[in-house]
Amino acid sequence: MPRPTHDPDDVSPPWWLKPMNKVLMAAMRVGLMREGPMVLSVVGRNSGTPRPTPVTPFTVDGKRYVVGGFPKADWVKNLRVAGEATLTQGRKDERVRVVELSADEARPLLRQFPVLVPTGVSFMTRSGLVTGPNPDEFEALAGRCAVFRFDPM
Repeated sequence: MPRPTHDPDDVSPPWWLKPMNKVLMAAMRVGLMREGPMVLSVVGRNSGTPRPTPVTPFTVDGKRYVVGGFPKADWVKNLRVAGEATLTQGRKDERVRVVELSADEARPLLRQFPVLVPTGVSFMTRSGLVTGPNPDEFEALAGRCAVFRFDPM
């Protein structure tokens, strides 16, 4: 099996990600993207102000999850501290409680991620976390890339 080109713990978001996220969120705000990505707003652990970022939740057995593609991403750190967030799609906001899964709980979800979130596969491949849509490679990210479950409040 091919191995990822980088240790996920050492991978940082690319320089272009924050500007691209702003463009994506603007497109979502004006209604150009009605399905797929959502805006996750979580209170900053240092600033105390809401920090928005686009995410692509996926559903398994009626529950929604999101994978943090970069272990050092600010939104992942903020979510761990806050424990709750707001998901926005179009003009609809939803408050959610957030639970980070253990590595054992995350493994089966990470195996399904390549099929359920194909855009996430190309993103994680370009970042060097995986070499392609191989479920074994995604499962190997358990415990290194956070997986969160969104529970209704």
